[in-house]
Parts: sequence; C-alpha cells; structure tokens
Amino acid sequence: MKHFKYIAILLLSAAGNAAFAQAPADNNYIKVITERSNKIVTGAGITDSVKFKKVRDIVVAQYNDLNTVYDARKTKANDIKAQMPDDKAGANTKIALVDSDVVKQVKVLHASYIKKLNKELSADEVDNIKDGMTYRIYPITYTAYQDEIPNLTEKQKGKIKGWLLEARENAIDAESAEKKHAWFGKFKGRINNYLSAQGYDMKKEGEEWQKRIKERQAAKQ
Repeated sequence: MKHFKYIAILLLSAAGNAAFAQAPADNNYIKVITERSNKIVTGAGITDSVKFKKVRDIVVAQYNDLNTVYDARKTKANDIKAQMPDDKAGANTKIALVDSDVVKQVKVLHASYIKKLNKELSADEVDNIKDGMTYRIYPITYTAYQDEIPNLTEKQKGKIKGWLLEARENAIDAESAEKKHAWFGKFKGRINNYLSAQGYDMKKEGEEWQKRIKERQAAKQ
C-alpha cells in the first residue's frame, strides 16, 4: 500500500541479510543461528554474561527446532509430490495433512520457548527478544501508525497494538524473513480496514503523512 512506503523502507533496512537459511542443523547452520541469536540477545539489553549465554542458547535451540520441523515438512511434501505426479489434488490433500501437523508441532515449540524465556527474563526483556526475532516490525509499525494518524483515540491505538502483537507472536515462528513480514502484512490489512470503517480516509492520511515526513527531512537539511 502506498502510504506504507516509509514503513517498508524501515523494515527492509532492519531485516538486512537476516533471511533464514533452510539447511540441516550442521555446524555452519548452527554458527549462523548462534550469530543471529547473539545479536538478538545483545539488542535485548542483557549484559550479565551467565544470563546472556543461557538465553542465547534458548534462542539458538528454538531456531534449530523450528528449522528441523520446517525442513522435515519440505522433505515430506517433496516426497508426496514425487509419489503422486499425476494426482495433484490427492497430493495437495496429503500435504495439507502434513501442514496441519506442522502447525501443531510449532504451537508446542512456541509455548515451550516462551515459558523458557519467561523463566529467565522480565516481561520487557521477553518483548525485546520477540522484537529482535521479528526485525522490530511491531514497534516500528505501531509508531508509524501513530505518526500517520496523530488523532487516533486510545481505543483505536489499543486495537492496532493488539493486532500487531498478535502478528508478532505468529511471526516469531515463521520460517523465513518473507513469511515473518507476511504475518504483519496480513494484520496491517486488518488494521487498515478497521481504520477505514472508523471513518479515516487512509489514502488521504497516507498522502498527508508523506508530506509531513518530507517537511521534517527538509527542516533537518
């Protein structure tokens, strides 16, 4: 959507080269997710060395466990397609069952992961870990909505915040940067429909917002 151009630029910058590597849990992959986890825990402001390592290892294990589930799903789906090359509908039905099982496995992993984090960290620190795993899309987008529409009511802000947090909770478990962004895109669509129903002309609000951004940039120069 046009009026989210500014957000998109911010998010692409935040994501950088952090796309997930879909590879077996070999030494190279462990190195990649360990480096990623180090950055996330550092960004969460955890400075105690013992606590840092413990939380870092929890994050690494979660990335590895999720990768194992998604890698197995990919293998099963490919096997089904190879075994049923002339029955696309039948293959899709079987793959849907595999996907359903993946959803269940991921939910179990998610619950266990959050429980482990809550045991070691404060609520704010857990939030920081979640933001780090999702390229800080939640705080960036929530701030952007408030900047775009300065006269949002507290109730409207609460709705927006709730949906973005729900998006973040799902995005934590997504298997790639693209799919993490897709979760937020889904909920931003819901938010925009809600705001339109609340009487906001989102096209106009976006255009006015872009004007204000340009004016700020000009004022800094």
